[in-house]
Amino acid sequence: MSEPRLSYLRVIRLSVPVMMAQAAIAATGVVDTAVMGLAGTKADLAAIAIASSVFSFLYWGFGFLRMSTTGLVAQAQGRGDVSAARAVVQRALCLGLALGLLLLVVAPFARTAVFFPFGATASVNGLGQAYFDARIWGAPALLMSYGITGWLLGTGRTGALLVMQLVMNGVNVGLDAWFVLGLGWGPAGIGAGTAIAEWAALLVGLLLIRGSLKPERGLGDRQALGALFGANRDVLIRTLAMLFCFAWFVRSGTQLGTATLAGNQILLQFIAVSAFILDGFAFVAEKEVGEAFGARRRDQLVRAMQVTSILAFGFACGLALLYALCGAWLINDYIRDPEAREVALGFLPYCAIVPVLGVVAYQLDGFLLGATRGQALRTAALIVVPFYVGLDLWLRPALGNQGVWLAFLGMFVVRGVAHGAFVPGLLTETSANQPQRPLPRS
Repeated sequence: MSEPRLSYLRVIRLSVPVMMAQAAIAATGVVDTAVMGLAGTKADLAAIAIASSVFSFLYWGFGFLRMSTTGLVAQAQGRGDVSAARAVVQRALCLGLALGLLLLVVAPFARTAVFFPFGATASVNGLGQAYFDARIWGAPALLMSYGITGWLLGTGRTGALLVMQLVMNGVNVGLDAWFVLGLGWGPAGIGAGTAIAEWAALLVGLLLIRGSLKPERGLGDRQALGALFGANRDVLIRTLAMLFCFAWFVRSGTQLGTATLAGNQILLQFIAVSAFILDGFAFVAEKEVGEAFGARRRDQLVRAMQVTSILAFGFACGLALLYALCGAWLINDYIRDPEAREVALGFLPYCAIVPVLGVVAYQLDGFLLGATRGQALRTAALIVVPFYVGLDLWLRPALGNQGVWLAFLGMFVVRGVAHGAFVPGLLTETSANQPQRPLPRS
């Protein structure tokens, strides 16, 4: 029996739970910023901005645990190899635990060094380090959760992913309110609440995938582990390069003053929400492209690319319009500090453009991750970084924060072009292979 043709309705059915889960992730940062905006000063907001960037490097740098797991599981599904798919997630869980424990060991020695490049004031650094000391205790839980997330996406269990993320978000919101608004712990309370929420999410995730945790043979196989680390190395380099770009954006705001840093941080929450929502389509693209690539079905691969991208672009335009029309209302109502509010309002139009420019890069990421083409992702990312940094260094001295935002928008354009250059080769490689029989759709 032939594989059913991928429909728009199926993509929406898979994407909506992912978008809701991703929106819940973004809401964590939004709630953190909102609580600090209500209870703190611009120094508190700046501390959260810098500390969040630090944890983006520490945690998202290990995002390969999720990315490679999704692609490898989806390809195993396409080949009909359930045992291999289970082995992938079990290796990811073990690796996540080991890396999380390593972060706990090195954190006391690295804390001061990781804040130094931002060049913030002593007050902001002190508040940010208090957040760091509390948040780092969630490291093992979050890195293990990446493997669970990859498994759920690769097998199409997007509803279960939503349950896991809602638990984390609910716990985080409740603890934010208690620790900051109730106990007055400031940024340290934000960090503690997030760490506890990460452990709660891990426990729920393990329950959700308990059927796949029966030990598989060959988990310690050197060849399999070598292949895993090889794929992860390239994705790690790519992820760190992209995170460097966002950290550079934060640093550029820091150079222009605390108010500019705080205002840009507010707008970054809008960007995070749009990216997380649009990633719903990119994640489904990872699964569908991975299955098609594993089954060596070019027609199925092209269909996955087309359907997910058309829907993603439509949603991106809707988000851009929403930000342009309603963003000012949110900023005026939820940000108390007048200087930070003024910066955020002034540069909201630049922020509203990001979803439309960014959706191209997000979708292409999904295509290449689903096919586990880490080398292509790495190469493209290493092209984007020097271009973006050079553009920022050129525009910022003359145009100030306008230059910061123009360079940031340019980064998304070049990122899309650089990633897109590798798609024709992916199509050619797929058409050159014989089809294999995939698993039935769940």
